[in-house]
Amino acid sequence: MLELYQFELSHFSEKVRLILDYKGLAYRKIEVVPGMGQLELFRLSGQKQVPVLKDGNTVIADSTAIALYLDKTYPDRPIIPTNPQQKANCLLLEQWADNSIGIKGRTILLESLKSSNLRTSILPVGTPDILRNLVSSIPREAIDVLGLGLGLTPDAVRAAKAEMHRSLESICLLLSQNSGGYLTGDTPTLADLTVAGLSLLLKIPDGPYLNIAENLKGKGVPGFADNPDYDLFFTWRDKLYADFRKPHKPDMNNNNPGTATAPTIIAID
Repeated sequence: MLELYQFELSHFSEKVRLILDYKGLAYRKIEVVPGMGQLELFRLSGQKQVPVLKDGNTVIADSTAIALYLDKTYPDRPIIPTNPQQKANCLLLEQWADNSIGIKGRTILLESLKSSNLRTSILPVGTPDILRNLVSSIPREAIDVLGLGLGLTPDAVRAAKAEMHRSLESICLLLSQNSGGYLTGDTPTLADLTVAGLSLLLKIPDGPYLNIAENLKGKGVPGFADNPDYDLFFTWRDKLYADFRKPHKPDMNNNNPGTATAPTIIAID
């Protein structure tokens, strides 16, 4: 069975989960808890970032590499168009979304972590209480200093938010002009699944898709999740989820394609 090493609230992990569900592939989630779990991930894949997919003896890191591997190895319900122009548009949109919605979304979320409740809520399932308490107790001033060390200056955050607004406006324009209902045609492609999955950090889908606290579902970043200018985008995103994303069911026995068990946790010592 396919194994996905992930963080439940990683938007790049969500991109891969959405692709797996769209293709109807059974997989097991393995939650990588920060610390020792990432060292184990490094031994497996040679790097510490999620997502990582394990298919038998094959290990693939990076969400784009995973997507291309899945489409080649499991060709049913393809996500890369065969039409040259649609394929080019799909790959360009996927690359753009990774670098725009993906990277800028992370910056915007990190700036929002000044709320201690949000900080502890987004920690992976299975994070020990001692680490949760430590993260919750970090003063806001320390978060500000840490953010500056990561390059999250006020100017950088403003620039990330401005670019995100432009990105969502562009996606809304594409959707309004495409009669097929998707970004490059009349069926979902890697572009659609990438854009939808990476929007996780802007607004968490209000549905049974994620193993997270109930009070997080449907919540998002103010100015984006509650902006009526982006209603078209989030309505489209939520319909795509309703059509293709499989619900999280902790006690599932994994006999059915496209479903996943509860996360198996790589714990911290």
